[in-house]
Amino acid sequence: MVLTLCTAFALSQAYRTVGAIMAGPLQAEFGLSAQALGLFSGSFHFAFGAMQLFMGVGIDLHGVRRTVLTAFPLAIAGALLSALSTNFALLITGQVLIGVGCAPAFLVCTVFIARHFPAARFASVSGLVLGIGGLGMLLTGTPLAWLVEARSWRMGFAVLAAASALAWLSILLWVREPAREAARPKESLFAALRQFGVLFAMPHTLGILLLGAVTYAAFISLRGLWLGPLLIERYGYSLVQSGNVALIVSVVSLFGPPLFGRLDRDGPARRRRIVACCAVYAALFAAIGVFHAAWIDIACAILVGLLSGFIVWEYADVRVAYPAALTGRAMAVFTMAMFLGVALMQWLTGVAASVAQSQGVEAYTAVLAVIAALLVAGCAAFAWLPAPPGAVARKP
Repeated sequence: MVLTLCTAFALSQAYRTVGAIMAGPLQAEFGLSAQALGLFSGSFHFAFGAMQLFMGVGIDLHGVRRTVLTAFPLAIAGALLSALSTNFALLITGQVLIGVGCAPAFLVCTVFIARHFPAARFASVSGLVLGIGGLGMLLTGTPLAWLVEARSWRMGFAVLAAASALAWLSILLWVREPAREAARPKESLFAALRQFGVLFAMPHTLGILLLGAVTYAAFISLRGLWLGPLLIERYGYSLVQSGNVALIVSVVSLFGPPLFGRLDRDGPARRRRIVACCAVYAALFAAIGVFHAAWIDIACAILVGLLSGFIVWEYADVRVAYPAALTGRAMAVFTMAMFLGVALMQWLTGVAASVAQSQGVEAYTAVLAVIAALLVAGCAAFAWLPAPPGAVARKP
Protein backbone atom coordinates (compact mmCIF):
# COMPACT_ATOMS: atom_id res chain seq x y z
CA MET A 1 0.00 0.00 0.00
CA VAL A 2 2.88 2.37 0.68
CA LEU A 3 4.16 1.82 -2.85
CA THR A 4 0.73 2.56 -4.30
CA LEU A 5 0.49 5.78 -2.27
CA CYS A 6 3.91 6.66 -3.70
CA THR A 7 2.41 6.92 -7.19
CA ALA A 8 0.60 10.14 -6.25
CA PHE A 9 3.75 11.41 -4.52
CA ALA A 10 5.84 10.66 -7.63
CA LEU A 11 3.40 12.67 -9.77
CA SER A 12 3.57 15.57 -7.32
CA GLN A 13 7.36 15.49 -7.70
CA ALA A 14 6.94 15.69 -11.46
CA TYR A 15 4.56 18.66 -11.24
CA ARG A 16 6.85 20.64 -8.95
CA THR A 17 9.84 20.27 -11.25
CA VAL A 18 8.30 20.98 -14.68
CA GLY A 19 9.51 24.58 -14.55
CA ALA A 20 13.13 23.66 -15.26
CA ILE A 21 12.14 22.35 -18.70
CA MET A 22 9.04 24.44 -19.47
CA ALA A 23 10.52 27.80 -18.42
CA GLY A 24 11.82 28.72 -21.87
CA PRO A 25 8.68 27.75 -23.85
CA LEU A 26 6.43 29.47 -21.30
CA GLN A 27 8.51 32.65 -21.38
CA ALA A 28 8.34 32.65 -25.18
CA GLU A 29 4.58 32.06 -25.39
CA PHE A 30 3.39 34.34 -22.59
CA GLY A 31 6.27 36.86 -22.50
CA LEU A 32 7.10 36.09 -18.87
CA SER A 33 9.75 37.91 -16.87
CA ALA A 34 12.03 36.06 -14.44
CA GLN A 35 9.79 37.27 -11.59
CA ALA A 36 6.67 35.92 -13.33
CA LEU A 37 8.45 32.63 -13.89
CA GLY A 38 9.12 32.43 -10.16
CA LEU A 39 5.43 33.13 -9.53
CA PHE A 40 4.43 30.33 -11.92
CA SER A 41 6.60 27.77 -10.14
CA GLY A 42 5.90 29.12 -6.66
CA SER A 43 2.09 29.08 -7.02
CA PHE A 44 2.04 25.27 -6.98
CA HIS A 45 4.12 25.17 -3.82
CA PHE A 46 2.16 27.92 -2.08
CA ALA A 47 -1.12 26.07 -2.66
CA PHE A 48 0.52 22.78 -1.68
CA GLY A 49 1.95 24.19 1.55
CA ALA A 50 -1.11 26.21 2.54
CA MET A 51 -3.29 23.09 2.45
CA GLN A 52 -1.09 20.94 4.68
CA LEU A 53 -2.89 21.77 7.93
CA PHE A 54 -6.24 20.94 6.39
CA MET A 55 -4.91 17.74 4.88
CA GLY A 56 -3.46 16.76 8.25
CA VAL A 57 -6.87 17.23 9.86
CA GLY A 58 -8.49 15.33 6.98
CA ILE A 59 -6.13 12.39 7.48
CA ASP A 60 -6.79 12.32 11.23
CA LEU A 61 -10.58 12.55 10.81
CA HIS A 62 -11.15 10.55 7.63
CA GLY A 63 -8.04 8.48 7.01
CA VAL A 64 -5.28 8.34 4.43
CA ARG A 65 -7.24 6.77 1.57
CA ARG A 66 -10.31 9.02 1.62
CA THR A 67 -8.21 12.16 1.92
CA VAL A 68 -5.97 11.49 -1.08
CA LEU A 69 -8.83 10.17 -3.24
CA THR A 70 -10.85 13.32 -2.54
CA ALA A 71 -8.05 15.79 -3.23
CA PHE A 72 -6.07 14.27 -6.11
CA PRO A 73 -8.72 14.79 -8.85
CA LEU A 74 -8.02 18.52 -8.49
CA ALA A 75 -4.47 17.86 -9.70
CA ILE A 76 -5.85 16.14 -12.80
CA ALA A 77 -8.17 19.10 -13.44
CA GLY A 78 -5.33 21.57 -12.88
CA ALA A 79 -3.05 19.78 -15.33
CA LEU A 80 -5.76 19.80 -17.99
CA LEU A 81 -6.44 23.50 -17.37
CA SER A 82 -2.71 24.24 -17.64
CA ALA A 83 -2.55 22.37 -20.94
CA LEU A 84 -5.45 24.43 -22.30
CA SER A 85 -4.38 27.81 -20.85
CA THR A 86 -4.63 30.77 -23.20
CA ASN A 87 -3.18 33.32 -20.76
CA PHE A 88 -0.92 33.53 -17.73
CA ALA A 89 -3.82 33.87 -15.26
CA LEU A 90 -5.29 30.53 -16.35
CA LEU A 91 -1.86 28.94 -16.15
CA ILE A 92 -1.47 30.11 -12.54
CA THR A 93 -4.99 28.88 -11.70
CA GLY A 94 -4.03 25.48 -13.07
CA GLN A 95 -0.89 25.42 -10.93
CA VAL A 96 -2.90 26.28 -7.82
CA LEU A 97 -5.36 23.45 -8.52
CA ILE A 98 -2.47 21.04 -9.01
CA GLY A 99 -0.91 22.20 -5.73
CA VAL A 100 -4.15 21.65 -3.79
CA GLY A 101 -4.71 18.26 -5.41
CA CYS A 102 -1.17 17.08 -4.65
CA ALA A 103 -1.20 18.48 -1.10
CA PRO A 104 -1.79 15.14 0.68
CA ALA A 105 0.46 13.12 -1.65
CA PHE A 106 3.59 13.07 0.53
CA LEU A 107 1.84 13.60 3.85
CA VAL A 108 -0.22 10.41 3.51
CA CYS A 109 3.01 8.46 3.01
CA THR A 110 4.78 9.90 6.07
CA VAL A 111 1.74 9.56 8.33
CA PHE A 112 1.16 5.99 7.17
CA ILE A 113 4.80 5.15 7.95
CA ALA A 114 4.74 6.94 11.31
CA ARG A 115 1.60 5.08 12.39
CA HIS A 116 2.35 1.61 11.10
CA PHE A 117 6.13 1.17 11.28
CA PRO A 118 8.37 1.14 14.39
CA ALA A 119 10.00 4.49 15.23
CA ALA A 120 13.46 2.95 14.71
CA ARG A 121 12.58 2.23 11.07
CA PHE A 122 10.99 5.59 10.32
CA ALA A 123 14.05 7.25 8.75
CA SER A 124 14.98 4.23 6.62
CA VAL A 125 11.43 3.61 5.33
CA SER A 126 10.84 7.34 4.76
CA GLY A 127 14.12 7.53 2.87
CA LEU A 128 12.99 4.66 0.64
CA VAL A 129 9.66 6.42 -0.01
CA LEU A 130 11.43 9.68 -0.85
CA GLY A 131 13.67 7.80 -3.26
CA ILE A 132 10.73 6.07 -4.96
CA GLY A 133 8.74 9.30 -5.10
CA GLY A 134 11.71 10.99 -6.70
CA LEU A 135 11.14 8.83 -9.79
CA GLY A 136 8.60 11.47 -10.77
CA MET A 137 11.44 13.91 -11.32
CA LEU A 138 12.88 11.60 -13.95
CA LEU A 139 9.85 12.36 -16.09
CA THR A 140 10.70 16.06 -16.06
CA GLY A 141 14.26 15.56 -17.27
CA THR A 142 15.08 14.22 -20.73
CA PRO A 143 11.63 12.67 -21.40
CA LEU A 144 9.78 15.95 -20.84
CA ALA A 145 12.42 17.94 -22.72
CA TRP A 146 12.06 15.61 -25.71
CA LEU A 147 8.25 15.81 -25.58
CA VAL A 148 8.26 19.60 -25.33
CA GLU A 149 10.67 19.91 -28.26
CA ALA A 150 8.81 17.34 -30.36
CA ARG A 151 5.28 18.55 -29.55
CA SER A 152 4.73 21.36 -27.02
CA TRP A 153 4.70 22.20 -23.33
CA ARG A 154 0.91 21.70 -23.44
CA MET A 155 1.38 18.04 -24.34
CA GLY A 156 3.62 17.72 -21.27
CA PHE A 157 0.77 18.74 -18.99
CA ALA A 158 -1.66 16.49 -20.86
CA VAL A 159 0.57 13.44 -20.34
CA LEU A 160 0.95 14.27 -16.63
CA ALA A 161 -2.84 14.55 -16.33
CA ALA A 162 -3.27 11.06 -17.83
CA ALA A 163 -0.60 9.62 -15.50
CA SER A 164 -2.33 11.26 -12.52
CA ALA A 165 -5.63 9.66 -13.45
CA LEU A 166 -3.94 6.24 -13.47
CA ALA A 167 -2.37 6.93 -10.06
CA TRP A 168 -5.76 7.91 -8.61
CA LEU A 169 -7.31 4.71 -9.97
CA SER A 170 -4.53 2.55 -8.50
CA ILE A 171 -5.07 4.10 -5.04
CA LEU A 172 -8.83 3.53 -5.35
CA LEU A 173 -8.32 -0.14 -6.17
CA TRP A 174 -5.40 -1.17 -3.98
CA VAL A 175 -5.13 1.04 -0.89
CA ARG A 176 -7.14 0.03 2.17
CA GLU A 177 -7.08 1.51 5.68
CA PRO A 178 -5.44 -0.77 8.27
CA ALA A 179 -7.94 -1.87 10.88
CA ARG A 180 -6.29 -0.07 13.78
CA GLU A 181 -6.31 3.25 11.85
CA ALA A 182 -9.96 2.83 10.92
CA ALA A 183 -10.69 2.33 14.62
CA ARG A 184 -9.07 5.60 15.69
CA PRO A 185 -11.50 7.71 17.74
CA LYS A 186 -12.97 10.70 15.92
CA GLU A 187 -12.51 14.23 17.20
CA SER A 188 -14.21 17.47 16.27
CA LEU A 189 -12.77 19.76 13.62
CA PHE A 190 -12.24 22.47 16.24
CA ALA A 191 -10.37 20.09 18.54
CA ALA A 192 -8.22 18.91 15.65
CA LEU A 193 -7.29 22.47 14.67
CA ARG A 194 -6.61 23.41 18.29
CA GLN A 195 -3.84 20.81 18.44
CA PHE A 196 -1.89 22.81 15.87
CA GLY A 197 -1.79 25.67 18.36
CA VAL A 198 -0.14 23.30 20.84
CA LEU A 199 2.57 22.52 18.29
CA PHE A 200 3.30 26.16 17.49
CA ALA A 201 3.50 26.99 21.21
CA MET A 202 6.37 24.54 21.79
CA PRO A 203 9.70 26.44 21.87
CA HIS A 204 11.60 23.97 19.68
CA THR A 205 9.09 24.20 16.82
CA LEU A 206 10.44 27.47 15.42
CA GLY A 207 13.97 26.23 14.74
CA ILE A 208 12.68 23.03 13.16
CA LEU A 209 10.32 24.94 10.85
CA LEU A 210 12.83 27.61 9.83
CA LEU A 211 15.32 24.98 8.69
CA GLY A 212 12.58 22.91 7.06
CA ALA A 213 11.46 25.96 5.09
CA VAL A 214 14.79 26.28 3.25
CA THR A 215 16.44 22.87 2.79
CA TYR A 216 13.99 21.22 0.40
CA ALA A 217 13.17 24.61 -1.11
CA ALA A 218 16.80 25.03 -2.13
CA PHE A 219 16.92 21.74 -4.03
CA ILE A 220 13.56 22.23 -5.74
CA SER A 221 14.36 25.83 -6.67
CA LEU A 222 17.51 24.63 -8.43
CA ARG A 223 16.24 21.39 -9.97
CA GLY A 224 12.66 22.47 -10.54
CA LEU A 225 13.13 26.02 -11.80
CA TRP A 226 16.58 27.52 -12.39
CA LEU A 227 18.82 24.65 -13.53
CA GLY A 228 17.52 24.49 -17.09
CA PRO A 229 17.54 28.25 -17.75
CA LEU A 230 20.99 28.56 -16.13
CA LEU A 231 22.55 25.93 -18.41
CA ILE A 232 20.83 27.33 -21.50
CA GLU A 233 21.71 30.98 -20.89
CA ARG A 234 25.16 30.57 -19.31
CA TYR A 235 26.54 27.89 -21.59
CA GLY A 236 24.23 27.69 -24.61
CA TYR A 237 22.91 24.22 -23.83
CA SER A 238 19.90 23.01 -25.81
CA LEU A 239 16.64 22.11 -24.07
CA VAL A 240 17.38 18.38 -24.38
CA GLN A 241 20.98 18.84 -23.14
CA SER A 242 19.77 20.71 -20.07
CA GLY A 243 17.12 17.99 -19.66
CA ASN A 244 19.89 15.39 -19.65
CA VAL A 245 21.64 17.21 -16.80
CA ALA A 246 18.34 17.52 -14.91
CA LEU A 247 17.81 13.78 -15.40
CA ILE A 248 21.24 13.00 -13.95
CA VAL A 249 20.59 15.23 -10.94
CA SER A 250 17.21 13.55 -10.45
CA VAL A 251 18.65 10.04 -10.67
CA VAL A 252 21.36 10.87 -8.14
CA SER A 253 18.77 12.45 -5.81
CA LEU A 254 16.91 9.12 -5.71
CA PHE A 255 19.82 7.51 -3.85
CA GLY A 256 20.19 10.26 -1.25
CA PRO A 257 17.17 9.60 1.01
CA PRO A 258 17.68 5.81 1.30
CA LEU A 259 21.40 6.35 1.94
CA PHE A 260 20.88 8.98 4.62
CA GLY A 261 18.02 6.95 6.09
CA ARG A 262 20.39 4.03 6.66
CA LEU A 263 22.99 6.37 8.21
CA ASP A 264 20.51 7.91 10.65
CA ARG A 265 21.49 8.31 14.30
CA ASP A 266 19.15 9.32 17.10
CA GLY A 267 19.61 12.17 19.57
CA PRO A 268 22.23 14.95 19.45
CA ALA A 269 24.25 13.11 16.79
CA ARG A 270 21.41 13.49 14.30
CA ARG A 271 21.01 17.21 14.93
CA ARG A 272 24.78 17.83 14.65
CA ARG A 273 24.84 15.96 11.35
CA ILE A 274 21.91 17.99 10.06
CA VAL A 275 23.78 21.23 10.78
CA ALA A 276 26.99 19.96 9.15
CA CYS A 277 25.18 18.77 6.01
CA CYS A 278 23.29 22.04 5.72
CA ALA A 279 26.55 24.02 5.86
CA VAL A 280 28.05 21.96 3.02
CA TYR A 281 24.76 22.24 1.13
CA ALA A 282 24.89 26.05 1.30
CA ALA A 283 28.50 26.04 0.10
CA LEU A 284 27.54 24.03 -3.01
CA PHE A 285 24.90 26.59 -3.98
CA ALA A 286 27.36 29.42 -3.43
CA ALA A 287 29.89 27.63 -5.66
CA ILE A 288 27.39 27.41 -8.53
CA GLY A 289 26.78 31.13 -8.19
CA VAL A 290 30.45 32.13 -8.03
CA PHE A 291 32.27 29.75 -10.39
CA HIS A 292 31.03 30.21 -13.95
CA ALA A 293 32.29 26.90 -15.35
CA ALA A 294 29.92 24.30 -16.76
CA TRP A 295 31.67 21.32 -15.17
CA ILE A 296 31.67 22.97 -11.72
CA ASP A 297 28.00 23.93 -11.97
CA ILE A 298 26.98 20.44 -13.09
CA ALA A 299 29.16 18.69 -10.50
CA CYS A 300 27.79 20.88 -7.69
CA ALA A 301 24.20 20.34 -8.89
CA ILE A 302 24.75 16.57 -8.81
CA LEU A 303 26.21 16.80 -5.29
CA VAL A 304 23.25 18.94 -4.23
CA GLY A 305 20.94 16.19 -5.51
CA LEU A 306 22.74 13.55 -3.45
CA LEU A 307 23.14 15.68 -0.31
CA SER A 308 19.48 16.69 -0.35
CA GLY A 309 18.84 13.21 1.05
CA PHE A 310 19.77 14.51 4.52
CA ILE A 311 16.29 16.05 4.64
CA VAL A 312 15.06 12.62 5.72
CA TRP A 313 16.92 13.25 8.99
CA GLU A 314 14.80 16.34 9.52
CA TYR A 315 11.65 14.22 9.27
CA ALA A 316 13.14 11.75 11.74
CA ASP A 317 13.88 14.67 14.06
CA VAL A 318 10.25 15.78 13.83
CA ARG A 319 9.11 12.20 14.48
CA VAL A 320 10.79 12.16 17.93
CA ALA A 321 10.31 15.83 18.82
CA TYR A 322 6.56 15.57 19.54
CA PRO A 323 4.21 13.20 21.43
CA ALA A 324 2.88 10.25 19.45
CA ALA A 325 -0.65 11.69 19.55
CA LEU A 326 0.58 14.73 17.60
CA THR A 327 2.67 12.87 15.03
CA GLY A 328 0.25 13.35 12.11
CA ARG A 329 -0.18 17.04 12.75
CA ALA A 330 3.53 17.59 13.42
CA MET A 331 4.29 16.04 10.02
CA ALA A 332 1.62 18.25 8.45
CA VAL A 333 3.07 21.42 9.97
CA PHE A 334 6.60 20.50 8.93
CA THR A 335 5.50 19.65 5.39
CA MET A 336 3.58 22.94 5.27
CA ALA A 337 6.75 24.82 6.23
CA MET A 338 8.73 22.95 3.56
CA PHE A 339 6.42 23.83 0.70
CA LEU A 340 5.53 27.36 1.77
CA GLY A 341 9.31 27.74 1.93
CA VAL A 342 9.57 26.53 -1.67
CA ALA A 343 6.95 29.06 -2.78
CA LEU A 344 8.69 31.88 -0.91
CA MET A 345 12.16 30.94 -2.14
CA GLN A 346 11.07 30.65 -5.76
CA TRP A 347 9.31 34.01 -5.57
CA LEU A 348 12.30 35.66 -3.86
CA THR A 349 14.78 34.22 -6.35
CA GLY A 350 12.56 35.41 -9.20
CA VAL A 351 12.61 38.92 -7.73
CA ALA A 352 16.38 38.67 -7.21
CA ALA A 353 16.87 37.62 -10.83
CA SER A 354 14.76 40.53 -12.13
CA VAL A 355 16.56 43.08 -9.93
CA ALA A 356 19.98 41.69 -10.91
CA GLN A 357 19.14 41.93 -14.60
CA SER A 358 18.02 45.54 -14.19
CA GLN A 359 21.38 46.33 -12.55
CA GLY A 360 23.43 44.57 -15.19
CA VAL A 361 24.33 41.65 -12.91
CA GLU A 362 24.02 38.03 -14.06
CA ALA A 363 20.63 36.77 -12.83
CA TYR A 364 21.80 33.35 -11.71
CA THR A 365 24.57 34.70 -9.51
CA ALA A 366 21.91 36.61 -7.57
CA VAL A 367 19.59 33.59 -7.48
CA LEU A 368 22.23 31.27 -6.05
CA ALA A 369 23.41 33.90 -3.54
CA VAL A 370 19.87 34.25 -2.18
CA ILE A 371 19.49 30.47 -1.84
CA ALA A 372 22.84 30.10 -0.05
CA ALA A 373 22.04 32.97 2.34
CA LEU A 374 18.64 31.50 3.23
CA LEU A 375 20.25 28.11 3.92
CA VAL A 376 22.79 29.69 6.27
CA ALA A 377 20.01 31.55 8.10
CA GLY A 378 17.88 28.41 8.47
CA CYS A 379 20.85 26.38 9.66
CA ALA A 380 21.72 29.01 12.28
CA ALA A 381 18.13 29.05 13.55
CA PHE A 382 18.08 25.25 13.88
CA ALA A 383 21.42 25.22 15.71
CA TRP A 384 20.83 28.14 18.10
CA LEU A 385 17.11 28.10 18.88
CA PRO A 386 15.82 25.66 21.56
CA ALA A 387 16.06 21.94 20.78
CA PRO A 388 13.38 19.35 21.70
CA PRO A 389 13.49 18.55 25.43
CA GLY A 390 14.81 15.02 24.95
CA ALA A 391 17.39 15.83 22.26
CA VAL A 392 20.21 16.65 24.64
CA ALA A 393 19.47 13.81 27.05
CA ARG A 394 19.49 11.02 24.42
CA LYS A 395 22.75 9.31 23.65
CA PRO A 396 24.04 9.10 20.04
